Amino acid sequence: MSGAFGRAFALGVEEELLVVDPATRALRHTAADVLAGMRVPAGAGSAHPDTFAALVELASPVAATPEDGVRAIAALRARALAVPGTGLIGAGVHPDGAFGDVVHVDEPRYHEIHAQLRGLLRRTPTSALHVHVGMPDAETAVHVGNGLREWLPLLQALAGNSPFWHGVDSGLATARAQLFRGYPRGDIPPAFSSFDHFEETVAAVVAAGDAPDYTFLWWDIRPHPRLGTVEVRAMDAQSSLRTVHGLVALVAGLARAAAEAPVPARGWSPREALEESSFRAARDGVHATLLHDGALRPVAEIAADALALAGTDPALEEITRLLHDGAGADRQRTAFARGGMNAVLELLAAETADLNPYV
Repeated sequence: MSGAFGRAFALGVEEELLVVDPATRALRHTAADVLAGMRVPAGAGSAHPDTFAALVELASPVAATPEDGVRAIAALRARALAVPGTGLIGAGVHPDGAFGDVVHVDEPRYHEIHAQLRGLLRRTPTSALHVHVGMPDAETAVHVGNGLREWLPLLQALAGNSPFWHGVDSGLATARAQLFRGYPRGDIPPAFSSFDHFEETVAAVVAAGDAPDYTFLWWDIRPHPRLGTVEVRAMDAQSSLRTVHGLVALVAGLARAAAEAPVPARGWSPREALEESSFRAARDGVHATLLHDGALRPVAEIAADALALAGTDPALEEITRLLHDGAGADRQRTAFARGGMNAVLELLAAETADLNPYV
């Protein structure tokens, strides 16, 4: 497996946004038209299709800081929104999307995914926020991946932004996470003892699943040798760029801390325990209690531990605000209580279009 390691702690931000009708906020399967209408200058990042035709993926260029990455994403949002007839919302799933209102992108990769997943891919589009952190070498990538793996439930709780599915309250903070758990390889990987161990595991899973390559392993976190990064994939897409900035800053800070930290004396957490905490995080969001340091502890306490490690980036203040005021799932439910589903959709559309102070 070839690797491109060497750009230590450079960042890449990828967000998947849902394409909607600008008037009704209903899903529109017109991502190809949006992408065709965008003009992205060289060096400004990129915009791509993904599995669903009602979704655009925006990717920053390699960035030195979280702010640089989020400013690039904001500029890409602006270019997409400038395409006539385009609305966008950032959420893990469309709150009111009908079951089966799905069109798949007509490209070989997505035909392969559809052939593998069949009805699982016909429910409703799912959208995530991914953060890449550059690694100096392969072994550091494995060590940092193991360290960040411990924080996946916290990140999922903070990013919960899909409480509604198919027009009703799911009872979860992130319905997307549980929809995604239905996919093969859509879970938390084991801790790896070395890069060789990672490669051996990937080879076995690819063979068992008859998958084309390791990018079909949709784990919540994975080393990405082709890009030379560790990729964190556990978080819902966000409407608020301020929240995107806070989450990217937290991942970046925790990655730097993980690179310097030894293997815990107790060893890395068992996959089964992390999966249980992941479900609790997906269910209860910032109000969850999760296993941390041997006991169930509130998300606010775990976040305080994370923030103590993550450095002094001012964007981390957003994490404190989320804990105090509520995350995306809480804002959506507040909007629903105020004005029903229309208020939820208007909230998401307005927040997604609010590019200040980044543009």
